[in-house]
Amino acid sequence: MQFPEIWLRDNCQCKSCYLPQTRSRLPHGWHTKVQVRELSWCVDTQRLHIDWSDEHQSSFELSWLQARDFAPANRKRYLSDCYRPEPRHWSRQQYPQIQREFVYEELLQSDEALLQWLQQLAVYGLAMIRQAPLELNVLQTLCQRVGFMRRTTYGHEWHVSAQPGASNYAYLAQPLPLHTDMPYFEYKPSITLLHTLQQSDSPGGWNLLTDAFHVADLLRAEHPKAFQMLSETPVDWADIGSEKGLSFHNIWRAPVINLDVHGRYLRINHSVPQRDSHFSIPAEQVRPWYEAMALFVRLANEQACTFKTTPGDILTFDNLRLVHGRTGYDDTDRNVRHIVGAFLDWDIAYSRWRVLKQSLGYNN
Repeated sequence: MQFPEIWLRDNCQCKSCYLPQTRSRLPHGWHTKVQVRELSWCVDTQRLHIDWSDEHQSSFELSWLQARDFAPANRKRYLSDCYRPEPRHWSRQQYPQIQREFVYEELLQSDEALLQWLQQLAVYGLAMIRQAPLELNVLQTLCQRVGFMRRTTYGHEWHVSAQPGASNYAYLAQPLPLHTDMPYFEYKPSITLLHTLQQSDSPGGWNLLTDAFHVADLLRAEHPKAFQMLSETPVDWADIGSEKGLSFHNIWRAPVINLDVHGRYLRINHSVPQRDSHFSIPAEQVRPWYEAMALFVRLANEQACTFKTTPGDILTFDNLRLVHGRTGYDDTDRNVRHIVGAFLDWDIAYSRWRVLKQSLGYNN
């Protein structure tokens, strides 16, 4: 096992350095000059004892050390088993192999089923739930099994149906192009849940879903200049209006493809109706951006899988990763499409995932 000295001193588990009931380190300085004076190992207690050059003493359990080993294999295991599962990107052709269905009542009753649903969402970004009651409180009950809903300017839940004078493009019966929800929020809702109460009997109303991380993979490999343009150019996303007595003017500036410091995907931003007419970049960069974006949209449509939900279905997907839409449909008094939507946040979902893994013995 590998452990830097300064890290061991910083993580001393004695009463003056660590508070067990809160599982937190107490402030005790940085000790950048402190060195190990003597090491000893107790076979009976399976503990490592250290005498430090500052006259301090530390003691560490073997199991605690093993879980925090700096060796590459152990760090990789921790990141995938405890931090977050490694996402697996998929193409349209791979969709039949990665799709998975869950039963609503089993998610309410079984921790194992709930864990597998969260695992599926984390790895593939998509899961279908079947046999949900045709009631208005279904998403609230499901979200409470995870933690709590994410409230937005549209409330805790919203209803997607054709509405005259609609305040949001999704409330229209016209075709809804591929998009992510609410790119105009810095802290964008992470997981979208769509509960079908009524489905249009018209030929339209088909769901469209694409793994936009896979689209980004294609751009990165085959069109690097377009990838660079979409990952470096900030775009103004905006939403102006009112809902349930609340007036709002939301703006967030971020590229279409968001990367972390290691070049890994953080989130995708894309919504034609919510892309502001303000475009705060040098004028000479505008046309290249449009050309790159046209390529992104073409690839996203080519990679889209299609299906049509039925009453009782709950479509759940990662809103940071997937782009979704639907075909247009006819809406009349006798032909109604009614979807109830809600959001969860990944912070809450990952927390529940870790707690379930621990309680079910996966991390033992």
